[in-house]
Amino acid sequence: MIKENLEKIKQQLPAKVQLVVVSKLRSLKQLQEVYDEGCREFAENRVQELILKHEQLPKDIHWHLIGHLQTNKVKYIAPFVSLIHSVDSFELAEEINKHAFKNNRIIPILLQFHIAQEDSKFGLNPNEAIAVCDKIGALSNVAVQGIMGMATFTEDESTIRKEFKQLKSLFDSLKKKCFSDKQTFNTLSMGMSSDYAIAVLEGSNLVRIGSLVFE
Repeated sequence: MIKENLEKIKQQLPAKVQLVVVSKLRSLKQLQEVYDEGCREFAENRVQELILKHEQLPKDIHWHLIGHLQTNKVKYIAPFVSLIHSVDSFELAEEINKHAFKNNRIIPILLQFHIAQEDSKFGLNPNEAIAVCDKIGALSNVAVQGIMGMATFTEDESTIRKEFKQLKSLFDSLKKKCFSDKQTFNTLSMGMSSDYAIAVLEGSNLVRIGSLVFE
């Protein structure tokens, strides 16, 4: 079913929207099947699982870290991670910058903002966005590629839409005020299996989909 599921999802996504397959808790066999269908963008929530799969799957896969990242785990993924979606503090950005320098890399990152009504989700305070961006933008070995956020887990589409609108507005504001000279600031990562259709309508150009691929 993986092939059919991927085809269905891709047909529903505009050409400008990147699909990242969330591979957490999936077997190597399942992920190889996704890879064989041409997907090269995979995402993990946990560093340990990310490292194990990176070691055992083809080396041309681009690995994304989408879960909460502790500063003491940065060094393990710095040599190879393609994009860190979950940068939620200046201290974490500094740590990524330090290990990127050690690995002679510039690591792309997304700033995660808290837009949901749930306290359990991580993220920067949107009211502090410009101040944080000014500090992180000065780091030489990280490249702020955009922002990420997760909507409230609810069946109320109006709530989800409102939160995604807020994130899109924040993206546009930061682009204008902090990154107007950076063409690489171009990624708005929002939308998962349950709400990606709404996210795309509200301006997302990167969706993180797992369960719909493997169900």
